[in-house]
Amino acid sequence: MLSVSNLSVQFGKRILFDDVNTKFTVGNCYGIIGANGSGKSTFLKIISGKMDPTSGQVNLESGKRMSVLSQDHYAFDEYAVLDTVMMGNKKLYKIKNEMDAIYAKEDFSEADGIKAGELGAEFEEMGGWNAESGAATLLSSLGIKEDMHYTLMSELDGKSKVRVLLAQALFGNPDVLIMDEPTNDLDFETIGWLENFLANYENTVIVVSHDRHFLDAVCTHISDIDFGKINHFSGNYTFWYESSQLAARQRAQQNKKAEDKKKELEEFIRRFSANVAKSKQATSRKKMIEKLNVDDIKPSSRRYPAIIFDRDREAGDQILNVEHLSKSTDDEVLFNDVHFNLNKGDKVALISKNSRAVSTFYEILNGNLKADSGKFQWGVTTTQSYLPLDNAEFFKDSSMNLVDWLRQYAKTEEEREEVFLRGFLGKMIFSGEEALKKCNVLSGGEKVRCMMSRMMMMRANVLMLDEPTNHLDLESIQAFNNSLSNFKGTVIFTTHDHEFAQTVANRVIEITPNGVIDRFTTFDEYLDDPKVKELREKLYS
Repeated sequence: MLSVSNLSVQFGKRILFDDVNTKFTVGNCYGIIGANGSGKSTFLKIISGKMDPTSGQVNLESGKRMSVLSQDHYAFDEYAVLDTVMMGNKKLYKIKNEMDAIYAKEDFSEADGIKAGELGAEFEEMGGWNAESGAATLLSSLGIKEDMHYTLMSELDGKSKVRVLLAQALFGNPDVLIMDEPTNDLDFETIGWLENFLANYENTVIVVSHDRHFLDAVCTHISDIDFGKINHFSGNYTFWYESSQLAARQRAQQNKKAEDKKKELEEFIRRFSANVAKSKQATSRKKMIEKLNVDDIKPSSRRYPAIIFDRDREAGDQILNVEHLSKSTDDEVLFNDVHFNLNKGDKVALISKNSRAVSTFYEILNGNLKADSGKFQWGVTTTQSYLPLDNAEFFKDSSMNLVDWLRQYAKTEEEREEVFLRGFLGKMIFSGEEALKKCNVLSGGEKVRCMMSRMMMMRANVLMLDEPTNHLDLESIQAFNNSLSNFKGTVIFTTHDHEFAQTVANRVIEITPNGVIDRFTTFDEYLDDPKVKELREKLYS
């Protein structure tokens, strides 16, 4: 279907890809993973023809159509929403416009009639007469209501544009679908719809995503970019992660017999397949299960940061009491009459349809903003640590390197020592000279890893996290996720990472303009609960 031959990409002295040969076959969904800077997005640009490789070729089977999720939110501003979607099939849209132009002519000739007939036959063959209704159905499924279908793209907000561009990529059943971070700016319900759509998609999908739940739901293969090569592994992300960890542990067990290792891997595949077979997307994932192979399992060279949250002291029973908190801005009510009592050991997914509401709520709890009404009180035995959505103010001092930056949060003389701090940063993957980087030149992911290091040094018994997975690579997200699952204290967090929310939270609190929803349940159960759905509609109306 789509093949890559002898592909090499080099920027100056840096070799990104070196003589890559690989194939993407029909009916499979490939999740492209790799460490930050490994070239995931570059690879998508090359196979989609938006960028030329240094050498080598990309070959798409003759007559097959490729569709790419557009990242340019302003490219279609002058077009109507429905037209923008149909532009996903360039050939079909071109024929439609040619036919419209012919039929609009005042001096319609016999030659025009013949041409229109030829175009009409081709249009029919491509399913053109159903194209408009197909585009409208896609838009409605993605939350773009019918009254918006004929508005100009320029009139839509950013989140609506994202949905329209997604509909454009999916339109017309393309043979190869290429998407870079398709779940960005989508709510959980829309992501769920997209997961189901792709899980049952019969053609080839190639996707880059940091959303592990999404990768697990849609992928039949994981394509790992490592040391300038691309290797395909059968299975979804969780299978790749758990099997590579098992293989790494086995490699360390020198004395263990080869046949015992093989039995252990076979047992792992059997257990994993049994679990997948019970999942919602079981029918579409059968092909993935059938291909799982012991010989494909390899230890990964990936480095995971050592994220471990300790506490100086255990908190008492009184953690946090919130009474009737409300906050509005000039133009909207962010939340109203929020009340709850936080228990010891609670791990709360704090959510809202309005991300500003959640960030404002955290700022109030941390004393940086005042509520319009209501009050809150922290337990006297609690110590809080907060990871804000915007961490820019922590990295303003351009004179500080990372060692000096982290020293600010040291509590003991030992922790202030350079050897300790460099060792600590090394565990967070700032090894060697990287620990001497100036703190104002860090990437988004590096800043979040620094903020996590700060939190670990504080050893608080209550953690507050506003979108902690933003900017992080999959390895850091996985390590962070595992650490919070094992943390013995109390956690309040907000995330767009479904897997993170499902595996960490034992309670969900949703703050709305008309009150609060508070349930002691897992995240998936919360989303699936019909009573909660009804209540959400009421509180957001």
